[in-house]
Amino acid sequence: MKRWYVVYTHANSESKARDHLLRQGFIAILPTYKRWRRHARRQEVVERPLFPRYLFVALDMLEQRWRPILSTVGVCDLVRRGDAPSPLPSGLAEEIGERAALGVFDRLSPLDGLRRGDPVRVVEGPFADLIGRFIGVADRERVFVLIDLLGRQVKTTLSHAAVSPA
Repeated sequence: MKRWYVVYTHANSESKARDHLLRQGFIAILPTYKRWRRHARRQEVVERPLFPRYLFVALDMLEQRWRPILSTVGVCDLVRRGDAPSPLPSGLAEEIGERAALGVFDRLSPLDGLRRGDPVRVVEGPFADLIGRFIGVADRERVFVLIDLLGRQVKTTLSHAAVSPA
């Protein structure tokens, strides 16, 4: 019976290790998520490993040898308990793989497509239901919004969750 095990890889070699394991006939899962990356004044969607330096491999310990995995390109070791690889709880790797394929872990905000000056609606907090103008991203969790309050424009910092495109 096949069980899932965790493979520890070299830094930034998760995809390479998965590809080489697949070529050797193993079943391997590398759960990923998508996120926006800004570089050289461009924004693009990139795919990153959900668990950096780790991936999952299915093995039947009675029929398959696990030691060849250790000499696979990109692989450091298997997560072990003592001398033998330690299996994951039943169904965990498949569940994580399915959720990653559905995009559950993606970090793409609905605000990612907004440009400076676009109208946004505040959906929660003290400024709820007000319309403002998107100014920019403050950090990973907050954005700058220009809101009309008492006849003047006020720059506020709000969480991503508190704002939606108008």
